[in-house]
Amino acid sequence: MKRHIPGLHSEAKNADDLLEGLFLVHVDRANYRWHPQKPFFSIRFAILEPKEHDSRCISGRLYCTPKALWRLNWFLRDFGYDTELLGRDEVDEKALIGLNGIIRTSRKTLAGRSFLNFDGFAPAAEWETLSFDARSRVDGDEKESFNDLQLHTD
Repeated sequence: MKRHIPGLHSEAKNADDLLEGLFLVHVDRANYRWHPQKPFFSIRFAILEPKEHDSRCISGRLYCTPKALWRLNWFLRDFGYDTELLGRDEVDEKALIGLNGIIRTSRKTLAGRSFLNFDGFAPAAEWETLSFDARSRVDGDEKESFNDLQLHTD
């Protein structure tokens, strides 16, 4: 049986394709996914700020390979994850839900596929400062971009 589905032939755009930049978010969902070479956490963030994106979500992966643990640790520390659990090298999926923080995202295209990158994390308390700096760079006469903004690594 054949079915006619309008728009199927055109390239589908994901709702979060255009979401690049700095966002105040909270963890909406987090699931651990085991993979032989690259285990990861699949995380969905609900956007709180900027207000024009507050009903949207951003999804991505945080890998748990030895080379990528620094990024997972950065995320957990800046989002206020339980330090006792972190000290025991434990990540509780349920404890991740509801954590707030700042993420900086960008898109990369490899072999025709587009991927969302989490370029940085910061505590939610720094939102006013970081968002003001980012807006100043965009609104001002300076020819700087979000790539010039450096979130702290400690």
